[in-house]
Amino acid sequence: LSPRVRLRHSHRYDASLTISDVALEDEGRYRCQLVNGLEDESISLTLHLEGVVFPYQPSNGRYKFNYHEAKRACEQQDSRLATYQQLYKAWTEGLDWCNAGWILDGTVHYPIINSREPCGGRLLLPGVRTYGARDKQKDRFDAFCFTSALQGSQVYFIRGHLNFKEAAQACRNQGAALAKVGQLYSAWKFSQLDRCDGGWLADGSVRYPITTPRQRCGGLPEPGVRSFGFPSKEMRTYGSYCFVGK
Repeated sequence: LSPRVRLRHSHRYDASLTISDVALEDEGRYRCQLVNGLEDESISLTLHLEGVVFPYQPSNGRYKFNYHEAKRACEQQDSRLATYQQLYKAWTEGLDWCNAGWILDGTVHYPIINSREPCGGRLLLPGVRTYGARDKQKDRFDAFCFTSALQGSQVYFIRGHLNFKEAAQACRNQGAALAKVGQLYSAWKFSQLDRCDGGWLADGSVRYPITTPRQRCGGLPEPGVRSFGFPSKEMRTYGSYCFVGK
């Protein structure tokens, strides 16, 4: 067992498994088997994490990741490739995205709520559309990443007209680091972080989280994490989103 996992043993028949500091990789199916002489009993359960799915593409544009690069990109943003169940749940909660992306099982999908011409046409019904299994080495798409709540951590904004290097230094001066994309999405989803200010993130993108949509903050009617893409790192236009862990 890892240092975060232990058997509780509160009495001689207790074989409860305790996981502390639950991480993304802990999600999955667990099976416990208890043997007592000639009798044995087993039980299986599935650990599901509450989280948020977000689409991700690199600074050089869409459809650049093979499967392995997509998996690594999500991990670098403090997340992991989403499962189909997680992507489907995100679609039921309003995720509408026209670019296809890899998910954990090596298939490629895109969630559509509002059917439209650039996204398969108006005649196709809304849903999680699929390209099926693709070549993990040769085929290239975006990624759908999944992240969860960050217990004991915080994302906050530093106002200023900073270039990328200055933004990173501003966070370090406070004992923090530039937030990763997954960390900003987690703060938006679970801590209701709401800022109308664009700020640098660790991957060189500029984004801002909106929980209460308003006209002067992009004008879009739905909550979400808005993006200015990947501007020149020399631009002194934005603040910084910093992350401090426990």
